[in-house]
Amino acid sequence: METLVSSWFKDQSLPENYVFPPETRPGEAIVPVSKNIPIIDLGKSVVGHDHRNNTVQQILNAAQKFGFFQVNNHGVSERQNVYSKDPRKGCSLYTSSYNYDNEEIHFWRDNLRHPSHPLDEVIHLWPEKPTRYRDVVGTYSVEVRNLSLRILDLICEGLGLQPGYFGDEFTNVQLLSVNHYPPCPNPSLTLGLSKHSDPNLITILLQGEVNGLQVFKDGQWIGVEPLPSAFVDNIGYQFQQNYRTSKALVNECKPPLYRAFRYGEFLNTYKAVKGDTEAALKPYKLD
Repeated sequence: METLVSSWFKDQSLPENYVFPPETRPGEAIVPVSKNIPIIDLGKSVVGHDHRNNTVQQILNAAQKFGFFQVNNHGVSERQNVYSKDPRKGCSLYTSSYNYDNEEIHFWRDNLRHPSHPLDEVIHLWPEKPTRYRDVVGTYSVEVRNLSLRILDLICEGLGLQPGYFGDEFTNVQLLSVNHYPPCPNPSLTLGLSKHSDPNLITILLQGEVNGLQVFKDGQWIGVEPLPSAFVDNIGYQFQQNYRTSKALVNECKPPLYRAFRYGEFLNTYKAVKGDTEAALKPYKLD
């Protein structure tokens, strides 16, 4: 396994294989933190019909206009610190990306990831150390899954779809991914992650208390301010494709934007173009 950045970064200059070309470097530019990113209080969705309808509309507007939003009062317990360097089958701990050996330039990050659903089928693949890792992360994974299904059901309600519409095969895969970005000697020359769009249905992201997350809106990058205990929710590519949702939402007045395709086919395209937003969807767009 390649050496983790966090194991050698101290008192080191930035290695050449972490320096990105000038056109893709972050540079010294300061990205302003936006105060306009939607913040939605999920607690209000359970206190009355009017409040619930308002929450539904807030989520729909945020999903359509921004593609992301922050939620609080979500019901997920406060995070606990657990960490392990003990990889197992089905559990990956790597630096930069899963394609490290074939990269010319590496990302300044370490990543731990493993499947987290169905819990009883995958938990034996998780690290055994620290001692409470499986208990703590198992509980956390269930709560985050419940949050994602809750948000999806609110979206269904706003679209006129049946509750649970995005269950079954749409949500039978859940992945826990934890990024660690060690202090960098020259952050203007490298990246923790490149620009990308998520290929899945929905991403529930806990920022922590450090700035750095940026989103692309109206032709410019804007910073997302970390809010204590809040999650950032990102709408993924699966919401843009015309797989099953076309049967309920597409008609003669609202023709599909994309041809029919399987998610596996799209995922291969997404990986081939390294998550490039326009390139990933281009082969599937209808004229």
